[in-house]
Amino acid sequence: MSIMSNAKRALAIAAASATLFSMAACGSSNAAGSKSDSSSAASSGKIEVVASINQWGSVAKDLGGSNVEVTNIMTKTNVEAHDYEPTSQDVAKFGTAKVAVVNGADYDPWATKAAQSTKATLVTAAETAGIREGDNPHVWFSAKVRSNTADAITAAYQKADPSHKDDYAKFNKDWHAKEDQLESKIKDTSSKTENLPYAATESVAWYLADDLKMTDATPKGYAQASANESEPTPADIKDFQDTLKVGSIKMLVFNSQEANSTTDQITGAAKDANVPIVELTEQMLKQYTNLLDWMSALVDQFAAAVK
Repeated sequence: MSIMSNAKRALAIAAASATLFSMAACGSSNAAGSKSDSSSAASSGKIEVVASINQWGSVAKDLGGSNVEVTNIMTKTNVEAHDYEPTSQDVAKFGTAKVAVVNGADYDPWATKAAQSTKATLVTAAETAGIREGDNPHVWFSAKVRSNTADAITAAYQKADPSHKDDYAKFNKDWHAKEDQLESKIKDTSSKTENLPYAATESVAWYLADDLKMTDATPKGYAQASANESEPTPADIKDFQDTLKVGSIKMLVFNSQEANSTTDQITGAAKDANVPIVELTEQMLKQYTNLLDWMSALVDQFAAAVK
C-alpha cells in the first residue's frame, strides 16, 4: 500500500458519499435509470449482485450459477482497492443490487459506504472471521475467510431468492469441495514450507503464508514502515538487503502491483543472494476465472520456490 493510500481512501469515501447524495437529490432522470435497471434484473429472475473486487465476485458467481448476475467493480491489476476512486456509475451499481459483497477491514471503504446506503444484503468478507479495520485486509488469501464468506453469500442468496434455496445449497457444497481440495494442497505443501523463514515487500500474502505455516522474517523496521503506510528509511532498506545477503531469509514474496524503486532494491538483493522470489499481485489476474484456481496456482509457486 502506498504512502498516499490514507488520503486517497478518504477522497474515495468522500466521492462515494457525494455521489450517493447527488443520486438521492437528483431529479427523475437518475431515478428512472435505476428503476429501469432494477426492472431488467427482476424480469430476468436473477439476483443482482455487486462485488467490490473480482476475487470475491468470482466466489459470488460460483455460488449462484445462472441464478445470479454478478458485476465486479474492480477487475484490473494496475490499481489496488486501497487507492481506487469510484465513479458515479460504480456507486450507482450498488443502488440496484440485492446482494453486495465487499472485502472490509478498510480495504474498500468506498464500496462499504456505497452498499450501506442501499437495501442490498451486505456481505463483508473480513467480518466473517472477526477481522477488523487495522488488521491485515488481504483476507481472500485466508482459507478461513474464504470458507466463511462463501457461507455468508449463500445465506444472502437464500434470503433473497428462497424458491431456489436448494440450488444455492448445492452450489455451496460444490464450492466447498473445491476449497477442501485447495486446503488439502496447502496442507501437503506445508510439509515443505513449515517454519520456512520468508520476507515480503508488502504483507499481501500473509494469510496464505500463515496457512502454509511459514515464518515471517521480514526485518522489523521495514515491516513496521509498510504496516504504517510510510516509506522505509535508508537504514530499513539496507537492513533488509543485508538480511537477504546473509541467507537467513529463504524466500521473498513480492507484490508486483506495488513495484517501485524501493522494491527494486529489495528484489535486486534477493536475486544477488539467490533467494527465490514468489511474485504475485493483489488483484486476481485475468487468466484466472475464480479465486480458488488463483490460490491453487499461488500455492504451486510457493512449493516450487522451496529450495
